[in-house]
Amino acid sequence: MDRKIRIVMAKPGLDGHDRGIKILARAFRDAGMEVIYLGLRQTPEMIVSAAVQEDADVIAISSLNNAHMTIFPRVLDLMKKNGIGDRLLTGGGIIPEKEMKKLNELGVGKLFGPGTVIQDTVDYITGWVNEHRK
Repeated sequence: MDRKIRIVMAKPGLDGHDRGIKILARAFRDAGMEVIYLGLRQTPEMIVSAAVQEDADVIAISSLNNAHMTIFPRVLDLMKKNGIGDRLLTGGGIIPEKEMKKLNELGVGKLFGPGTVIQDTVDYITGWVNEHRK
């Protein structure tokens, strides 16, 4: 029997805008995922530590503070160092298309911007996990 998709969600840095991530957390839960929402002001180390402890399939980060080019690569690096580099790192926020592309090239999964249909994020995560889960 397959277990639910486990997703660790967090707001790194000093970004206090959390309405969107809370809506997504509820949508993911309603879609049958096990959501571990870490809340505000998380460091990359805290995020990856929680993902390891929870045996998460996915880490989802919300970034509205223009720190995405620092946070996402740092989380990726820590994921690799902690033996979970094969898991999905995804997220969203106010991220210019050019920078989304650069982050994708580094190994970050699909990133979502404002106005994305929630079901698109659910479908992406579900599809990715179903394809990559061992």
